[in-house]
Amino acid sequence: MPIPQSRSWPGRWLASLRQNWKSHALTLLLLVLLVTAVQSWQTRDVPSGLAPVFSAPAADLRNASGLVDFDAWRQFHPGQAVALHFWADWCPICRAEEHNISRVQRDWPLLGVAMQSGDAARVQAVLQKRGLDWLTAIDADGQIARRYGLSSVPAFVVVDAQGRIRFAEVGYTSELGMRLRLWWVQFWHQP
Repeated sequence: MPIPQSRSWPGRWLASLRQNWKSHALTLLLLVLLVTAVQSWQTRDVPSGLAPVFSAPAADLRNASGLVDFDAWRQFHPGQAVALHFWADWCPICRAEEHNISRVQRDWPLLGVAMQSGDAARVQAVLQKRGLDWLTAIDADGQIARRYGLSSVPAFVVVDAQGRIRFAEVGYTSELGMRLRLWWVQFWHQP
């Protein structure tokens, strides 16, 4: 029995969806596979196992600039999954993601890594101008990002309580996506 045509676009769209759901499902599956393939390619060089440790100058609006040691910082959060957010002041996608990061860091330990964005004073000025209260390690030459196998920003890396990399995501990540990855690592990757 044919579906009667509706004059309004929502009605036509719903009728088309009902008639062609297999085609739409296939298109969605192909889109998911494409995104997964691109993500796998972008994170192909991320090391497995223990996260590389580093010590770098810090931009921190809460106190004077000093050094941030990743291993020592991680030990301030025993038994917790932690996140690294690689970003750059010149990156428009990083800028679009800023509020996601700020909201996630209220509930989860999160360390920013400013890649190729200048020295600590410059990064601190950017953070202050944008109203971001992030502890941020300075990766002026991109060396820390390279140790993590990352060549672009933004990147979101989740490290479990034992210091192992569990997730690495390159590109825009939603707040929900960040939270789900942290939650998954926290509750399903415990020893």
